[in-house]
Amino acid sequence: MNETLEMLGIQWQKLLVQGIDFGIALFVLWKFAYKPIFNILDARKVKIADGIANAEKIKAELAKTEAERQRILAQASDVANGMIEQAREAANRVREVETQKAIAAAEQIIAKAREAAAQDHAKMLAELKREVGRLVVQTTTTVTGKVLTADDQKRLAEETQKQLS
Repeated sequence: MNETLEMLGIQWQKLLVQGIDFGIALFVLWKFAYKPIFNILDARKVKIADGIANAEKIKAELAKTEAERQRILAQASDVANGMIEQAREAANRVREVETQKAIAAAEQIIAKAREAAAQDHAKMLAELKREVGRLVVQTTTTVTGKVLTADDQKRLAEETQKQLS
């Protein structure tokens, strides 16, 4: 076997020394280079996993917050719609009350106008009766040709008023 190794140009003492050198180099690299690198990679892997887990938590919280926001918006919209409906109803009630007030005021104005017209009519009728009485007295005085006394004038005015009524 030595001869075969020598034919290939391999010397077993050098091969053994190189194997020991390689083992020492491998041990030193493993201890001082690979192990810290693997530790750093493991720590980074843990950080990435934590980051992904946190991202998932944040995503879940965001979805929960969005659902809560939508619920609150829907609730606020319902409240706002209710308030709008109440405002419309209140406006309708106020409009109805104001309409009733306006109708009552108009009726009151009409009643006052009728009352004033009735008073004016009665006043004009009284003036007309007095004027007719005066004209009757004047006409009677002119027709009879005599001067009527105050009692005669009063009696003729009263008789004329009775006949006109």
